[in-house]
Amino acid sequence: MGLQINIDNGGTLTDICIMNGNSVSKTKVLTTPYDLSKCFFEGLQKASAVIYGEANVTRLLEEVELIRYSTTQGTNAICERKGPRLGLVLCGVPKDFVVRLAEQDLDLYEALVGDRVTLLDPVVMGRADADVEVVKAINELTASGANRLVVSFDGKNFAQGEALFKKVALRKYPRHLLGAVPILYGSDLGTDSDGLRRTWTALINSFLHPAMEHFLYNAENRLRSYRTKNPLQIFRNDGASSRVAKSVAIKTYSSGPRGGMEGMKTFSKKYGFDDVVAIDIGGTTTDIGQYINGTVAEQRRGRVEGISVSLPLCEVLSAGVGGSSIFRVNQGRIAIGPDSVGALPGPACFGRGGKEATITDASLLCGILDPGSYFGGGMKLDIDRAATAVELSIAAPLGLKLDAALLQMEHAYEDKVAVELHRFTKVSKGTTLLAFGGAGPLNACGIAEKAGIDTVAIPQMAAVFSAYGIGSCDISQSYSATLGDASDAGLQQALAGLKTKAARDMYAEGYAEGSYAVNTRLVVTSKGQETVHELADGMRLPVALQGLDGVELELSAVKVLRDESAQHASFAPAAPAVADGKRTLLTKGQGRVEVPVYNLNQMKIGDFGTGPAIIEEDFFTCRVLDGWSFVISDAGDILLKKKGN
Repeated sequence: MGLQINIDNGGTLTDICIMNGNSVSKTKVLTTPYDLSKCFFEGLQKASAVIYGEANVTRLLEEVELIRYSTTQGTNAICERKGPRLGLVLCGVPKDFVVRLAEQDLDLYEALVGDRVTLLDPVVMGRADADVEVVKAINELTASGANRLVVSFDGKNFAQGEALFKKVALRKYPRHLLGAVPILYGSDLGTDSDGLRRTWTALINSFLHPAMEHFLYNAENRLRSYRTKNPLQIFRNDGASSRVAKSVAIKTYSSGPRGGMEGMKTFSKKYGFDDVVAIDIGGTTTDIGQYINGTVAEQRRGRVEGISVSLPLCEVLSAGVGGSSIFRVNQGRIAIGPDSVGALPGPACFGRGGKEATITDASLLCGILDPGSYFGGGMKLDIDRAATAVELSIAAPLGLKLDAALLQMEHAYEDKVAVELHRFTKVSKGTTLLAFGGAGPLNACGIAEKAGIDTVAIPQMAAVFSAYGIGSCDISQSYSATLGDASDAGLQQALAGLKTKAARDMYAEGYAEGSYAVNTRLVVTSKGQETVHELADGMRLPVALQGLDGVELELSAVKVLRDESAQHASFAPAAPAVADGKRTLLTKGQGRVEVPVYNLNQMKIGDFGTGPAIIEEDFFTCRVLDGWSFVISDAGDILLKKKGN
């Protein structure tokens, strides 16, 4: 592949990873939550400066082959409950359907739907006067304040029922009229036979759609003004990407963390690791996942805010603790998060008006962070403001001196991440902790010790690792259909229809039929349990499935863009590392001591050393604890081991 730009938009910082052949470089910008297009284009500007030595966005957009983008916009909208007021039309559902729908997450249901629900009688919908009921339902919901509608029918023929409703709605409310209300149908997103799951999927997608559409189309239109030769690619939470016009809003939810998991998969294969747990620590959250024996755990029916949805999602836990999480004292104990100061105003040491204590402030005061070189020297940190925040928020309420309060903050932070790690993953003696994200390497050794892990790996691209992971993704589209006739003929008919859709959509992505792989499988649901049957090319419908109701055919079209299977690297000590300087560091048992500081950018393959020490580069800092050693791999990554292991 030629020049690629991968952008991961986080809550505090936006990461940019630049791939040009075998060369990989990076940069960052502050996220502008009030206008995400601003940090998007600031990121492109900084990327062009990294590549050409001066900012030249026009040249960059002329030469770039792919721009992939992952955003927290959808995740933030759900968390903050910011979105349109939805109206819900139901038909043929059980009497307790609304109650069961709401009880999955009452708070989210109230924020999205509330009492804006209309129930239609399936008998009436089958009569000639069904038009009257459709119009009545739409008018009632719009009058009650709904500005987007979701239609979800239940039963064996739910798709046909929704198609009938759609015909009436289009006839009575043509889309060209200003008063037309956007309507999403559950069957538009798939053929999942579970009505509750399908309805929640449609509600969440409809809720996320306006904000995603507004931002992404604006960004794409600005790119077009530069005559960019290829469309913007949106990285999705299923590990692949597609152009804006072919992306579904709900698939952007938690896509950033999925990028980190894709990076973990690539990294683990490169070094031959078979049991890895990852902590991706950003400003607001710590995303935790696990790689075992070649795969990253994925749920066929993923969960959004704990709600089961129809689409597959990577198993990632987002814990409310990060570099900008607020520390406070609650009943004599330190509590952390889940609220964060974000990018604005940011930690107190940023000097932007923040007054709350964070682990970033504590790390500065402990001597781990250098106030002059933070963020590649692009941001000077204010020690006095950090000290004031910790004194007022932590030291004074606990009756401690500043240094004692700092050690308490560090212990509480590391302990919280370790507890979340054990809650979500299975740690064994052979487990390696992969630490990344802007704040991931900072306390990695301390977190590992508290989690009972003796080996830590830190990628050279740790600070932008999710953006790096996006670079290993393919372009794909997925489809599903329920076999109305569970026979060989019915299978071939449905398969032909899905292949036609795939050919159309992949052509729009820039790939002709025959240039991408097609994967198919059958899914049968019985007594709430799903069974998957892989379907080889030319394979007939299995005899056991013939004549069954509710057999789903799933098809995915995949264009593989990168082959990293041939990449291998290793860690082998060769020569003692040469320190770039020294720094006074607050330690647990010895107070403040002078330790060596190593610049990762200046270290060579095989350089090794021992803690206590600090390893840093432009966008991340790693504290090597006493009793730990480190070595640099032939790919520039860091491996840390606890002595005696």
